[in-house]
Amino acid sequence: MSDYAIRAEHLGKEFHIMGEQKGYETIREKLTSSVSSALARVFRPSARRGRKDGGTFWALKDLDFGIRQGDVVGIIGRNGAGKSTLLKVLSRITEPTTGFAEIRGRMSSLLEVGTGFHPELTGRENIYLNAAILGMRKAEIERKFDEIVAFSEVERFIDTPVKHYSSGMYLRLAFAVAAHLEPDILLVDEVLAVGDASFQKKCLGKMEDVAKEGRTVLFVSHNMGAIRSLCHTGIVLNQGEIVQSGDISASIETYYRMIGALGGKAVDGAEDAGKGFSLVSLNGGHGNTVSQSEEFTVSTRLHVDHDVSGFSLFCYLEDMQGRLIVRSRQESTDLGFKTVPLGSYAIHLSVPPLWLNPGLYSLYFKVLYWGERASAKHLSDKFPLDVEGVDSHSEAILHPHVGWNVEVREHTTQH
Repeated sequence: MSDYAIRAEHLGKEFHIMGEQKGYETIREKLTSSVSSALARVFRPSARRGRKDGGTFWALKDLDFGIRQGDVVGIIGRNGAGKSTLLKVLSRITEPTTGFAEIRGRMSSLLEVGTGFHPELTGRENIYLNAAILGMRKAEIERKFDEIVAFSEVERFIDTPVKHYSSGMYLRLAFAVAAHLEPDILLVDEVLAVGDASFQKKCLGKMEDVAKEGRTVLFVSHNMGAIRSLCHTGIVLNQGEIVQSGDISASIETYYRMIGALGGKAVDGAEDAGKGFSLVSLNGGHGNTVSQSEEFTVSTRLHVDHDVSGFSLFCYLEDMQGRLIVRSRQESTDLGFKTVPLGSYAIHLSVPPLWLNPGLYSLYFKVLYWGERASAKHLSDKFPLDVEGVDSHSEAILHPHVGWNVEVREHTTQH
């Protein structure tokens, strides 16, 4: 077991749910309730005191896993799956309810903005404090100090109390401290989503450097492009339980299926005129990630098991909230078919750069057959499209590059 950096057995965490809380009361209501409570305690001693018990729930349930030294592991799951709780338990911030986690080596973690920093201390003082907590000597700290400050880009404010920092400054310094103090194990939560795109890229590059040095990295993120590029293995959590662990590609596919991005979609009341679609693929089957400025090709295969007069093909692009972003339609007659005999048809759709906001989207096809069975239709499975690029920090979904031209048609000189 000596080659394990982290080993967990029967690890569980139970939380107590607070019951329903009352709203604000007037002075009269407060006095009345106080008198009523006092009388109840006198005449009904067994009456329950305090708030109603809202019960408990298990954020983590009986987890068993081992992470070897030098592994770079992506912790994947939906919101509320238990990812952040797991990192807090491993970081010794939260005590497990059952089981244990054995940690071998010096651990540094970046779980949320504010963790590990004292707001009244300056950036400089917090660097020394965090390093001392990790057991580093003063000489080690001074050797790393300039590198940490340069990475964080807060040189001008390094002697300012961090309570005056913006969230971005706080985050940059916190990550720089966590990543540069030569930890044996680095834990990073979704907190990187707070930074801008250039900072995220910088952080990912630093985590790659840490991994190349043979250190262990646990990375929580919803950005599957970042997970795929950085991590070798994955752990998929759902409702506090491990549903998949191992190869990162298999883990990401499990996650996509879990959130419905790869699930087949039936059409209520529709008659299936053919065998339908094969799996959708991107750029000839090379992954599922594209740049927001990149043209790409979506492909599938349509199987028709009897002759039809024709069909209409549709391709849809949705975000993960189910909002329709793009819809494209093509008729079989426009593709050169007078009729459509039974057979198998390869479908390729060339999509121009859409300049989508970075994030996860889904693509799928629909076919509507013509003729005697005009109502028959079929939907393909949804394909997860992971778009990488620069976040515009805008509510708009599309950000196309357009040509602007401003002409001065009339110029008036004021005297």
